[in-house]
Amino acid sequence: MADIKAPLYTSDGTSLGDVKLDAAIFGIEPNMDVLHQVITAQLAAKRSGSASTKTRSEVRGGGRKPWRQKGLGRARQGSIRAPHWVGGGVAHGPKPRDYTQRTPKKMKRLALRSALSARASESAVKVVEDFDWAAPKTKQAVSLLDAVGASTKAVGASTKTLVVLSSIDGVAGRSFRNLPEVILAEPGQLTPYDVLWADQVIFTSHTVGSVGQSSTYEVSERDFVKDDASDSVGGKDASDSVGGKDASDSVGVRASDLVTEDGGES
Repeated sequence: MADIKAPLYTSDGTSLGDVKLDAAIFGIEPNMDVLHQVITAQLAAKRSGSASTKTRSEVRGGGRKPWRQKGLGRARQGSIRAPHWVGGGVAHGPKPRDYTQRTPKKMKRLALRSALSARASESAVKVVEDFDWAAPKTKQAVSLLDAVGASTKAVGASTKTLVVLSSIDGVAGRSFRNLPEVILAEPGQLTPYDVLWADQVIFTSHTVGSVGQSSTYEVSERDFVKDDASDSVGGKDASDSVGGKDASDSVGVRASDLVTEDGGES
């Protein structure tokens, strides 16, 4: 099993070489099915579910029959608030509901590891040794992002970046928070959607080691990326492991590829 490495930088953007990443977190074969299900559930849980319409029994008025049943030559009607009347109630309309889906903890952990492994395989994971900034300055944050390849200068083409900070990195957090296309998270708050949303994921030397400490997912040998593409994955050839695509194509995944805006399958 090959070592998984990420470039290491100082807080001013100076390169310090590479740092070895935990293969159990950043070196497994991404499970696309689990990623899709977990991200769909995450987006569904964000829905307020407050859409509501009134039925014919809830609309004001319509308590009496508009005209008598027979003798007028018109179609019989029982209420002016029936669904086919203007101003009538809505038939089969939405009502407030809870869109939350229950997702097993093991699936959430596997989805996060899959997302991090996908980004690590694309060399999109960077590590900053330590943020020793004396005061919060957005200019310092921009300079660091430019140095690590997450430029924010190009209008309309800025790189979306996820910065994973610990509770002690308050100065760095205030430096990054005003930047567009940059989101902040703590290790315990990482979600697969945030990781796949970002083009670059930046950890500190503290958070890169603690991102998987709370996870109890049992990693097996079949979870790791195979050195030889001809090796089988789960009893199938690597070319058949993910929807009939090559294993090399399966890691180039984005959140938008897994779900559509309404939370359904893409």
